[in-house]
Amino acid sequence: MSNKGRSSPRVVCCAIPISRAAGKVLVITSRKRQNHWVLPKGGWETSDVKLEAAASREALEEAGVRGTITSYVTTIESPSTTYHFYELDVSTLDHDWLESKERRREWVDYSEAVRRISWKQELAQGLMMSSLAPRR
Repeated sequence: MSNKGRSSPRVVCCAIPISRAAGKVLVITSRKRQNHWVLPKGGWETSDVKLEAAASREALEEAGVRGTITSYVTTIESPSTTYHFYELDVSTLDHDWLESKERRREWVDYSEAVRRISWKQELAQGLMMSSLAPRR
């Protein structure tokens, strides 16, 4: 993959929306690939100030998720992108949200979430480092 004219990799912030009581992860469909599932993620913007603010903003825009970022999970680098992962404990889901006409969302257990997002290696890797992952 290329950097699309950037001199450094794109900075992407990713939320892992969690319902701790249910032990579930909220996954959403990709806009580009409607039959593929992803975690809410997007580019960091200078107005976000902190990386975790970008993850929270993306979760609201893409999945209608409101909650609290509870922990930093990991940073994963690829040639074109640096991904920063944060766990987000979900408090509410908006009925209508910015991208509600373009995406579906679904609560699934950890293993199903990993299965659904495994087409995107970095996302699966980030989720597998979260607190929901079985301990070895």
